[in-house]
Amino acid sequence: MDTPATGSYTAKLIDGPLEGRTVATAFLDSGDPRPRIELNADGGKRYVYSRGAGLEYDGDNSSQPTAVEYRFIETVFD
Repeated sequence: MDTPATGSYTAKLIDGPLEGRTVATAFLDSGDPRPRIELNADGGKRYVYSRGAGLEYDGDNSSQPTAVEYRFIETVFD
């Protein structure tokens, strides 16, 4: 069973090449949403996204968000 510090949330990609998509992402050990996420793509590419301001919470008064917005930063080619 997940504890709040190791649970997951939905990362909402609000712009860039993956705009409109969502991915499940784990919280940091501290229980905070990740400041950046990197997503692998075809052709040896990785898309880098940075946490935005938008947060969504369940109606259960949880201190952790259920969804967090992420903005596109760059494409990294391996």
